[in-house]
Amino acid sequence: MPSRFREKILTLKNSNKNLAGILSVDLFGLPANHNEIDRLAKEHGLWHVEDAAQGFGGKIDNNRACSFGDISTTSFFPAKPLGCYGDGGAIFTDNIDVAEHIKSLRVHGKGSHKYENVNIGYNSRLDTIQAAILLEKLKIFDKEVVKKNEIAAMYTSALEDVKGVIVPKIPPGYTSSWAQYTLRVDKREELMTYLKSQGIPTTVYYPKTMSQTKALASFLKYQIGELKNSTNFASSVLSLPMHAYLTDEEVGYIYSKISNFYN
Repeated sequence: MPSRFREKILTLKNSNKNLAGILSVDLFGLPANHNEIDRLAKEHGLWHVEDAAQGFGGKIDNNRACSFGDISTTSFFPAKPLGCYGDGGAIFTDNIDVAEHIKSLRVHGKGSHKYENVNIGYNSRLDTIQAAILLEKLKIFDKEVVKKNEIAAMYTSALEDVKGVIVPKIPPGYTSSWAQYTLRVDKREELMTYLKSQGIPTTVYYPKTMSQTKALASFLKYQIGELKNSTNFASSVLSLPMHAYLTDEEVGYIYSKISNFYN
């Protein structure tokens, strides 16, 4: 990936495109290759923002998700690794000036007090009740991540040799918080129908790539080459039930039904 990524950056620069920065995305609980992305961003004078909406709780060696890039962001939406009971999120940065600017933006662009508006801002404060919920959930969060890794290991061990199924792989030195456990499968629609008939819910994250959405169609002129991997994955991914409170019996039932379908 790093060599191809560097090639894309250089191709865009040589095409007189005005590059500003890199937005890297943690997916399904696994951090992106942030160490190399950080290095490439510095090498080419670009900012780097880590989108850790699904990465919170993941790690690269001993460095946690949300500690990479110039700014990192995460989400506390209920379906995320650390979820509250509504909408919420957080931004992380080591830059004091950036932090102060973000604090201003979150409260209507305030200055020294809330009625001094020095920026065009938003009403993006985290509700007190949501903060209280998150504080309590943080106390058990690390234990939940450990349990989800145990569940993921059970899925992987049972399904990695099933023909028609590709299980997720975690690179050495990486830890996933398993926001989702996502397979790549043959006969996806038939499998989903079968699992539903067996009382097993599944879902697809995500049925379209960003490049296939109408909202971003105008940006395709900046695209270099075909996005073969992402479009192929979008047509074959399938997420299984994943949370820290699945029992061994429930996990066993799920993977046995998948094995039965393909065998």
